[in-house]
Amino acid sequence: MILKTRVLLLAAGLAAQAQPAMADDPPAARLSLELNAVAETEGGCLLSFVATNGHGTDIDSAVFETVLMDGGGRVDRLTLLDFGALPAGRPRVRQFVVPNLACGDLGRVLVNGASACAAGDLGEAACTEGLILTTRTDVELVG
Repeated sequence: MILKTRVLLLAAGLAAQAQPAMADDPPAARLSLELNAVAETEGGCLLSFVATNGHGTDIDSAVFETVLMDGGGRVDRLTLLDFGALPAGRPRVRQFVVPNLACGDLGRVLVNGASACAAGDLGEAACTEGLILTTRTDVELVG
């Protein structure tokens, strides 16, 4: 009985030690893109993004291939969005005017992947692995 109690206490102690270690693991560094706003403009639809580079290293250049879809899920067009340089740990706002597009007709923006990503030692994966996509609009942002 004493041996069984000691084994149970040892197992409970090991489990308690393992739990905080997992909780203390830092989250993986990632790039996040938020579709923050859409607004009608004279020439089309203005898309405003907030990009945050969660990596410890700057991304010198990030260009994403995106697919713009209407409310019914039909492809309207493919386009490249050049987010330029994204400094480590700092949010940046990037705006793009999509010509001849009414914002009300836009239902979804699909990020197909990175067309170009210059991120030094991080490599091209810095722009795609674990990419976090969110929206504050009625337009979906998916990838």
